[in-house]
Amino acid sequence: MKDSVIIVSGGMDSITLLYDKKDEIALGISFDYGSNHNSKEIPYAKMHCERLGIKHITINLDFIHQYFKSSLLEGGNAIPEGHYAADNMKSTVVPFRNGIMLSIAVGIAESHKLKNVLIANHAGDHTIYPDCRPEFISAMDKAASNGTYVNARVVAPYTNITKGEIAKIGKKLGIDYAETWSCYKGGEKHCGKCGTCVERKEALAEAGIIDTTEYED
Repeated sequence: MKDSVIIVSGGMDSITLLYDKKDEIALGISFDYGSNHNSKEIPYAKMHCERLGIKHITINLDFIHQYFKSSLLEGGNAIPEGHYAADNMKSTVVPFRNGIMLSIAVGIAESHKLKNVLIANHAGDHTIYPDCRPEFISAMDKAASNGTYVNARVVAPYTNITKGEIAKIGKKLGIDYAETWSCYKGGEKHCGKCGTCVERKEALAEAGIIDTTEYED
């Protein structure tokens, strides 16, 4: 039964969830908030939704780029290099981003009489991103249920698994991860050095997937 919407960025995690739950998804939603890499990843979100016959929309959130502070909004040179869990990655936090996106997605879900909002946060996000943690997801789920007539739910099945475990799911589903985007710098190719590139490499290696991503070096 197609009773769900999904927040789909075009990255490894959300594309895996898209294929994992494709029979339940009526609508894919991407958000363009002016990040360094939105223009690289959103086309993949659209492409995969179209491939699966799922309607896709992109919602513009210009105000985030205009009023929020984050290295993710300030150009590729502002993105720190190193491991995804390193403390310097805190600069990439876009404050309450998932709260904003989930709120909009829940409103769209209720407007279309859909029950669930899917999001692909995972355990590797918990260290740095407060709006990816189990406590946050639980609170948003409760708010969505209490604040809608359809008693909408926030469904985040990857909350307590790693990106490597997500990649293993994707491997079983036959996903070509070369058709996804991770790099926070948003250049022509993946930089290979920022936290998200490092995490991407580690996840693919853990899943035993040959990494065909084009890196700058």
